[in-house]
Amino acid sequence: MEPVNPDLRLASDFLEFTNRNIFLTGKAGTGKTTFLINLRKKSPKRMIVLAPTGVAAINAGGVTIHSFFQLPFHPHVPVQYLNQPVSPAPEESSSFKMSREKVRIIKGLDLLVIDEISMVRADLLDAVDLVLRRYRDKNSPFGGVQLLMIGDIQQLAPVAKQEEWELLRQYYDTAFFFSSLALKSTNYVTIELKHIYRQHDQHFIDLLNKVRDNQLDGSALQILNSRYKPDFRPDDSSGYITLTTHNSQADSINERKLNELPSVPLVFKAEIEPEFPEYAFPTASELVLKKGAQVMFVKNDISRDKLFFNGKIGVVEGYDDDRILVKCKGENTIAVEKAEWQNMKYSLNEDTKEIQETVIGKFTQYPLKLAWAITIHKSQGLTFDRAIIDAKSAFAHGQVYVALSRCRTLEGLVLSTPVVKSGIISDPAVKGFVKEAARNSPDERILTQSKWTYQNMLLADLFDFTPVLRGVYYIQKIINEHAESLVGQPSQVTTKIISQIKTDLSEVSEKFSRQTSRLLSGNPDLSANRELQERISKACGYFSEKLSSVVAEIKDLRLETDNKTVRKSLTDAHGKIIQEASIKLACLEKCLKGFTISAYLETKAKATLSIPEPKVKPPKVFVSISDTSGAEENPALYNRIRKWRDARAAESSLPVYMILPSKTIATLTTVMPHTIDELSRIKGLGKRKIDQFGEDIITIIRNYCEQKHIEPKVWVPKEIPVDRKKEKKPEKKPTREVTFELYKSGNTISDIATLREMSVTTIEGHLAELVEAGNLSIDELVDPDLNERIAGEFARRDTLQLGPVKEVFGDEVTWGQLRFVASHLRRMRGEKREESQE
Repeated sequence: MEPVNPDLRLASDFLEFTNRNIFLTGKAGTGKTTFLINLRKKSPKRMIVLAPTGVAAINAGGVTIHSFFQLPFHPHVPVQYLNQPVSPAPEESSSFKMSREKVRIIKGLDLLVIDEISMVRADLLDAVDLVLRRYRDKNSPFGGVQLLMIGDIQQLAPVAKQEEWELLRQYYDTAFFFSSLALKSTNYVTIELKHIYRQHDQHFIDLLNKVRDNQLDGSALQILNSRYKPDFRPDDSSGYITLTTHNSQADSINERKLNELPSVPLVFKAEIEPEFPEYAFPTASELVLKKGAQVMFVKNDISRDKLFFNGKIGVVEGYDDDRILVKCKGENTIAVEKAEWQNMKYSLNEDTKEIQETVIGKFTQYPLKLAWAITIHKSQGLTFDRAIIDAKSAFAHGQVYVALSRCRTLEGLVLSTPVVKSGIISDPAVKGFVKEAARNSPDERILTQSKWTYQNMLLADLFDFTPVLRGVYYIQKIINEHAESLVGQPSQVTTKIISQIKTDLSEVSEKFSRQTSRLLSGNPDLSANRELQERISKACGYFSEKLSSVVAEIKDLRLETDNKTVRKSLTDAHGKIIQEASIKLACLEKCLKGFTISAYLETKAKATLSIPEPKVKPPKVFVSISDTSGAEENPALYNRIRKWRDARAAESSLPVYMILPSKTIATLTTVMPHTIDELSRIKGLGKRKIDQFGEDIITIIRNYCEQKHIEPKVWVPKEIPVDRKKEKKPEKKPTREVTFELYKSGNTISDIATLREMSVTTIEGHLAELVEAGNLSIDELVDPDLNERIAGEFARRDTLQLGPVKEVFGDEVTWGQLRFVASHLRRMRGEKREESQE
């Protein structure tokens, strides 16, 4: 289908060459399922496939949304999008109880596919967003994972019980997926597949479209009801199946028809291996059949002969050993053997680091089920040559359309009750969404622009060293906050590393990123842009060398403390920096010979998954006290005192720091006191400790000095240690003033965020407050023309909500720019009110 279908090609290109979220829709029979099958075979992106129900997941070859993300079945309140406390607050902890393997799968994910999206509730999609943010990028919708949603919003709707909707209606316009707050914050595209493969009669297609859009006129209704045959009794061999609205109706018809057959029933039991839940059974676990029973195939024939497909109708003709003989009208008898369905689990291949599908359960049974009747809900995705539609009890949006569209032709359709316009339930919100999506469907121009944006983003990511810099800043922050519990002054080392990263990496990469954007604009075809590829290769060589030097410095950074909490914080932070830098090095080395999207994504994902999680280990002993040179010259003395300290701690069953803190050992090593009087002037040694351990310490120091021929001397402390607890702390400046000073000094918003170890959003909030207070001009932050356009959109809506305006401008503006303009308007409106009052 793909070579002749422009819509399918457009969808494929958006998935392969951009990171835009996509809603792939289309009328019944337009090839959505086939597209998914081909995508799984061909896409270079690391993906998983999910669906809202067990049967849909089995059919799609994936798993359910709830099972993969460990989500509860109760409603989800979108706490990540609310600024105020939620009451009642939902229990979210269950959504985070994930195995390490599943977390690693999420971290290496490029594409998340959700099939049958029409049945996914808005709050469920926001719950997915919450989990992905937790384990990936907390500042990006869906954690930065590309989202492909497949389905027809005009078909079956999500289920929201009355009591559930009473809670959710506080946060959502509708229960449909497109009301998801996470999805609304993205600039996703809607691609509609228009070519219908199931039906070929244009008159019937037009009729179905009118039902779908709830636009049945008198003429169309008359044509449709011409198929109303109240006393229709099909011949048993004709292959008609009845579509009903409720399970009880379908079960009753099947049971009655089976009992009417004179032959002896046979029971065929399925073979079920562990971890195949009953709700996902594709057919009965105990299949009761008789000769003459009408059955439907519930699986496609995967053999070369392709004798049957999912939804094909036939009649049981007999049995042959372990095969069931089924006769389909106008065809030869099919000898049906047992088939296997697999319940999949996504796992990680430790050798290749690829996401793979692991079979955790199997269901083996004849791919048949009784088929005199079936519910409309279970018929979704199936195709019938002949069907009797019983939709008089239709109760949900899209049911009548789903039922009618299962048929290939109008002639093969029989209505047991006439269709009335009131029975075609259509949600007004869906109608509005469909119209809006049709107006904003993407074209080749938007595809080209999205390609450029995506490629530019990946190149910027390749040469972005901010995470490494931020990690070292964080270590320095811990060191400064806990200097008293650390040996020496390691902040001098981190200061040197920060300077090295800024000079050799960050400042150079900022200039280079501007060059790559310019070169990519000149020739958006990245693979054919020779000048850009050459620059990328050279840059990768330069940055690899400089980053390797930084990594060596970071690895050599040694810290010692007796405080277990501080030690764990430092060890974790140190390990994360090494991880981040190692991933970056792997990507740089991969691109030494040129850059391709698929190679970059694969390398980054594998590097992310190949590095083991850092383990907290006791740090190596390393003394580095810059203000007292003796410590570096006498590490052996340090080790002697430490070993004595550790032995005493073991004897007393006490933590080592309660005997002698490492900071105090470092001071003893430096000044080497020879008398009790000198010992008493060292911080960390009170009278009680000197009475207990003073003689032992003096003996160790004297013996060491004798062995090393070090002359004792009277020690006079150079400084009197300051008791930090009694030291009066200077008053802190308001946080937005600190931001303002840094901004006035010429720092960019990104620079300030890095320097202050805050998110860009927080810094933008500070600047927005300054704009509203009149301390900062809007013209410094937003181009005047753009400011005027944004202000116009706010005025047109008579509201300062950011979301609706962001939908208008898309990627042309940032959330920060919208926030700045809104703050400016609040200030201006405040001034006007004051003037009018005067």
